[in-house]
Amino acid sequence: MSDAPAPFKDHFSGHAAAYAGHRPRYPAALFEYLASVAPGRARALDCATGNGQAAVGLAAYFDAVIATDASAQQIAHAEPHPRVVYRVARAEDSAVDTHSVDLVTIAQALHWLDHAAFYAEVRRVLRPGGVLAAWCYMHMEIAPEVDAVVRSYYEDTVGGDWPPERRLIEEGYRTIPFPFTELEPPPFAMTTQWTRQQVMGYLSTWSATRAYQARTGRDPLPDVERALAAHWPDAHEARLVRWPLALRVGR
Repeated sequence: MSDAPAPFKDHFSGHAAAYAGHRPRYPAALFEYLASVAPGRARALDCATGNGQAAVGLAAYFDAVIATDASAQQIAHAEPHPRVVYRVARAEDSAVDTHSVDLVTIAQALHWLDHAAFYAEVRRVLRPGGVLAAWCYMHMEIAPEVDAVVRSYYEDTVGGDWPPERRLIEEGYRTIPFPFTELEPPPFAMTTQWTRQQVMGYLSTWSATRAYQARTGRDPLPDVERALAAHWPDAHEARLVRWPLALRVGR
């Protein structure tokens, strides 16, 4: 039986530019907290970095950040920062020096990985006392009537088009093995001001939206926008959007 990691499941390279333009920002308080529990602030490693949002957030608190992603297209669209070095590499095989980083992070991607292989790589690259932080974000919250439309789209329209790993996000990563001495972080949430059009852009980046379009040959989003417009008639009106984070931190 092979010990090689499972094949890379690439759900986002085909729309890396859209993904970069329609994803919310993680809160600065999250990175401040992670820096406070890390044994030092010399170097952090952000795995499965996507467009680099977590990596750039870490760069405010660490001298250097290495950010890796298995998708060359995602790396090509990543946000530049003078303290962030982007590399095309799998999370399970980062090519980072042994015992060279204070913190390893993985945002909204732990569910895609070969967990045993990833944890072995984390132990290899972390310094003594180093910290691993993995998080995902839950359903967005705007207003009850708007949330109901989005939830119906998520569950009923494209519910069958989500990959099976999505269940791990629904469970807030609590069912994923996490063989580290676990810390109890405070609650965090992402927030932003978005228009209805920006919400629609975000829905367009969902892997299930793309899978539905490929499977059926039709675009489900106009129906969703009409349903949203009944509760949010001005497409340019900005509203507060909130995503609670599910965060696991271990030493």
